[in-house]
Amino acid sequence: MAWRRFRDVLEEHQVPIYLLAIGAGLALGALLPGSAVTLEIAVEPAIAALLLVTFCGVPLRGLGGAVQDRRFLLSLLAVNFVAVPLLVLVITRPLAGAPELLVPALLVLLAPCVDYVIVFTALAGGAKGQLLAATPLLMLVQMLALPVLVPLLAGGGVSGLFSPVPFLRALVLLILLPLLAAALIQHLAPHWDLSAAMVPLMAATLVTVVGSQTPRVLATGTSLLVLVPVYVAFLVLATAAGILVSRHAGLDVPSARALTFSGATRNSLVVLPLALALPLPLAPAAVVTQTLVELLGMVLLVRILPRLIRDGRRPPARR
Repeated sequence: MAWRRFRDVLEEHQVPIYLLAIGAGLALGALLPGSAVTLEIAVEPAIAALLLVTFCGVPLRGLGGAVQDRRFLLSLLAVNFVAVPLLVLVITRPLAGAPELLVPALLVLLAPCVDYVIVFTALAGGAKGQLLAATPLLMLVQMLALPVLVPLLAGGGVSGLFSPVPFLRALVLLILLPLLAAALIQHLAPHWDLSAAMVPLMAATLVTVVGSQTPRVLATGTSLLVLVPVYVAFLVLATAAGILVSRHAGLDVPSARALTFSGATRNSLVVLPLALALPLPLAPAAVVTQTLVELLGMVLLVRILPRLIRDGRRPPARR
C-alpha cells in the first residue's frame, strides 16, 4: 500500500519533478563542468534502465492484441515516418549550409519519443495504453529508418559521417536487451510492479543527460540559438499534423491525443548516444537543446491539446 501511495505521489507531481531535474542538470553542468565526463559515461546505462522499466509496462504476452488497432498503428507510422520527415525537410532548410547543426537536428527530429511521451499523453487524457503498446515498434522502425532518412535529408555530402556501428549498438543496448530483460521479468516475476521506478529513473536520466552536455552548450556561445526557432516550429507544425491525421483517420479523442503527442515529441534521450558517436562537436549539445525546448513546450501542450481535441467529440473523418 505504501509503495502504491509513493508511486501515486510521484506520478501526480512528475512534471515539476522533471523540470527540477533539468534545472539540477543545468546547475551541475555549469558549476561542476568536470563532472560532465562521468555523467556522459552514465548516459547509456540510464537510458537503458529507463527503457527497461518502460517495456516492463507493456504487456508483452498480449502485445498482439494490444496493438491490433490497425487504424491507430497505421496513423502512428504515417505521422512519424511520412508526415514528420516531409515537415522536417522543409523547416531545416535554413540549416543546409551548416551540417554541424543540420545533421543532429535531423537525427533528433526524425526519431519519435518512446519514454516521457507516455507521461504527457496520460496527463492530457490520451490513450496511454495504445501508445505504450506501440513503443517497441516505434523504437525498431526508427533505428532502421534513421540511417536512411538522415543522410537522405541532409544531402550526399554528409553520408560519410554515418557508420552502422552506433546504430547497431543502440539497437542492441537500448532496444533488444531491455526488451528481452522485460520479457524475462514478466515471465519469471509477473507480479513485480516497476512502475514506481519510472519517475525517479526519468529524473535521474534528465539530470545525467543535461548535466553531461551543459558545458558543451555553454561553450558554444550563441551558435545553437539558430536551432531554437527550428525546434519551436517543429513542435507547432507537428502538433497540427497530428491533429489533421487523426481527423482524417477518424480516431476517437484519446487516440487522437496520443497520436498528436507521438508526432510532436522526439526521442532526444535515446538518440544522444548516436549524436555522441558523430564526428561533429556540436551534435550532442544540439540534441540536448531540443530536449530543453521540447519539455517546456510539452508543459504547455498538456494544457492546450485537450482544448483542440475535446472530450465527447469524435474528430470527423474526411470523405
